[in-house]
Amino acid sequence: MTERFDPAQADTRWQAAWDEAQSFRADDTSTKPRSYVLEMFPYPSGRIHIGHVRNYTMGDVLARYKRMRGHEVLHPMGWDAFGMPAENAAMEKGVHPGGWTRENIANMKAQLKRLGFALDWSREIATCEPEYYGHEQALFLDLYEHDLVYRKESAVNWDPVDQTVLANEQVIDGRGWRSGALVEKRKLSQWFLRITDFADELLEGLSTLDKWPEKVRTMQENWIGKSQGLQFKFDLSTGGSLEVYTTRPDTLFGTSFVAVAADHPIAQTLAAGNAEVQDFIALCKQGGTTAAELETAEKLGFDTGITAKHPFTGAPLPVFIANFVLMDYGTGAVMGSAAHDQRDLDFARKYDLPAIRVIADGENVDPVFEGDTAYSGPGALVNSQFLDGMAVADAIAAVIARAEAEGWGEGKTVWRLRDWGVSRQRYWGTPIPFIHCEVCGVVPVPKKHLPVVLPEDVDFQTPGNPLVRHPTWKHVDCPQCGHPARRETDTLDTFADSSWYFLRFASQPGDRPFDPIKIAEWLPVEQYIGGIEHAILHLLYARFWTRALARIGKIEVKEPFASLFTQGMVTHETYFRVNDANGQPVYFTPGEVERGSESATLKADGGPVEIGRVIKMSKSKKNVVDPDEIVATYGADAIRWFMLSDSPPERDLPWSEAGIEGCGRFVQRLWRLFGQYDAAATGDDKALDRKVHQTVDAAARDIESLGFNKAVARIYELTGATEKAAPSASRSAAIRSLLLLVSPMMPHLAEEAWASIGDGLIAGAAWPDVDPALLVDDEVTVAIQVKGKLRDTVTVAKGTSKEALEALALASEKVQRALDGAEVRKIIVVPDRLVNLVA
Repeated sequence: MTERFDPAQADTRWQAAWDEAQSFRADDTSTKPRSYVLEMFPYPSGRIHIGHVRNYTMGDVLARYKRMRGHEVLHPMGWDAFGMPAENAAMEKGVHPGGWTRENIANMKAQLKRLGFALDWSREIATCEPEYYGHEQALFLDLYEHDLVYRKESAVNWDPVDQTVLANEQVIDGRGWRSGALVEKRKLSQWFLRITDFADELLEGLSTLDKWPEKVRTMQENWIGKSQGLQFKFDLSTGGSLEVYTTRPDTLFGTSFVAVAADHPIAQTLAAGNAEVQDFIALCKQGGTTAAELETAEKLGFDTGITAKHPFTGAPLPVFIANFVLMDYGTGAVMGSAAHDQRDLDFARKYDLPAIRVIADGENVDPVFEGDTAYSGPGALVNSQFLDGMAVADAIAAVIARAEAEGWGEGKTVWRLRDWGVSRQRYWGTPIPFIHCEVCGVVPVPKKHLPVVLPEDVDFQTPGNPLVRHPTWKHVDCPQCGHPARRETDTLDTFADSSWYFLRFASQPGDRPFDPIKIAEWLPVEQYIGGIEHAILHLLYARFWTRALARIGKIEVKEPFASLFTQGMVTHETYFRVNDANGQPVYFTPGEVERGSESATLKADGGPVEIGRVIKMSKSKKNVVDPDEIVATYGADAIRWFMLSDSPPERDLPWSEAGIEGCGRFVQRLWRLFGQYDAAATGDDKALDRKVHQTVDAAARDIESLGFNKAVARIYELTGATEKAAPSASRSAAIRSLLLLVSPMMPHLAEEAWASIGDGLIAGAAWPDVDPALLVDDEVTVAIQVKGKLRDTVTVAKGTSKEALEALALASEKVQRALDGAEVRKIIVVPDRLVNLVA
């Protein structure tokens, strides 16, 4: 072995050897126990970032370990390749989204290969390829045939920059999740998936996911949002009635107004011939449709002049048209109990409406509610006639019972979850496989005509969906009557692409999306790894899609991911100077900065720069580290080792130059130790043997529980013990075991050393065996104290008698010096732990 390990040579050599041997190709015919390890596949933005490296290193270590333990491992990789960034690139750079995306895939694939990940590239998929999305179109039609897909006109979140509809989950603080633009309300005909039909299943299924983070399960439970309430009717002053739904019927005596959506029939009737109402309805269409947006937007109302009769008191309540009520939520009408709902209180204060206390806040029972913060906590009912003194839950039940007995309302379970609107007005996505015919209506594309392939000749110079403007693509004949018709020009939300990709990884027949037998063999995914930011969007949709396919008989598995791990982010401090002209910070990359112990300077001019907070690596803050540069300097194994060291994997990992340099040094330290292997060595070292077997056993448990930092700590400890041990057969056996231990984490270093020590590739070697007898210590170190102060230690057989320990203590020269001739009056012995002499 050479004096130094050369990662530049070793990395490429062993990556080529793994490819040639197809070391990581999953065998569908294998009789071994199966392990499906999967990390969330990346969007091909063009570069792998450090967050990707951490995510994929964790999955890679687990996959390599499972293979060493005799499992047939499926560890695939692909690309979540549709989406707006590619269209934005097309508009900004004058390139085709497909060319831009495929070039990025090639770059990122090369980066992943340089990191030595044990991936089955034979199963690589890209969601933008017709051989993938054609099968997705077929599944969409299957769901349509079982009434799980439908089309309707509805209020939608419209992103005016990306020129497309957004699902509620894609609106963050009233802005588009990609563009950051303020979202608007629009009425459009949209395609929907009936996720609400699965609300109960999705909620109940969370209880079976005991290997998911509690935080993720809670987030999904809250998003599904099951609640029991009352649906009832107000009699109106104009005749007829107005139906509302409320989850808080206990506050009915505190109701001071009723509000309807701008799309409600009452509002639409009033708008006919009334310009003032028409203008207000137009104003309501500004802003998004999410619950968060409705709660935070300024509350606007229009008094219709109509009143609603309170079902208990008979009091007339004013009826408003309000911008915070949506037709798609509940009945499109709400009752306003201002004292106990912040949104209602904001509205009441703006329009000088009463706020009536009906739930006591401590001892305060005054019906006039003061202040601008609604009270939504617990308490007894007050100012509520027959409900007075009841707890909230009892009052809810009592009102529902009275309404049902008197025939003006009924108890009803509702869900916060809404059906998934999947229509997107953009080009770079899966074409929705339907045709619009003036004679036949909306007609599904026959499966024999799938895939419906995107046209290549598209123009992005004009904002909006280029499929609408394409001169020929959308014009087709109706497959039923033959008359001229047009294709659906909306494409599917890209979250549909990632809702079933894990099934396609497991089975890839050419004539159908997957083979259900193969799915049953590989699914559910044993370990899924990805960021917590996907807790609602991707993970909920993937659970729904899996259950929907199970319901229509396509597969048997209902939950796609048996175990979920959400890794922490990689962070770095920021460097900047404040721009004198506008007062805004100008950021610099770590490579542009010379970092001292307490200060930093800009390499270009030697002037000082500010050291900012340690935050998630971000292109905008320029606190990013290029993985390629790290690999070129230190090798793939050093960066892999850094990703696993120090921080628990669920926590953020601060990046530091000192840290990666230390990992590079440890690679060389191991290399030197591996070079000391001597197959001809003799003699044993029982203490080292025991240390090796205990480390192998504990590290296995650490890796299986994804406690990688704990396994790393044990490897450091075993390395030190092995270095200190005298040459012997035991030491060489320890070196060999240590080599196998680090191979999932430092595979290139391990292969290079294994070439001199073992047979074949270490990628195909087994995890070291453990002797159970060596897991139990048969020797202990006993502390010897004089008057409570440690004076010596002695190593003895476990279970040594009290008398023998006393004799050993008294025989110690260090103890005798400490006693200095004083008489020992008492000896306290704690078996296997300490001896304390009292003089």
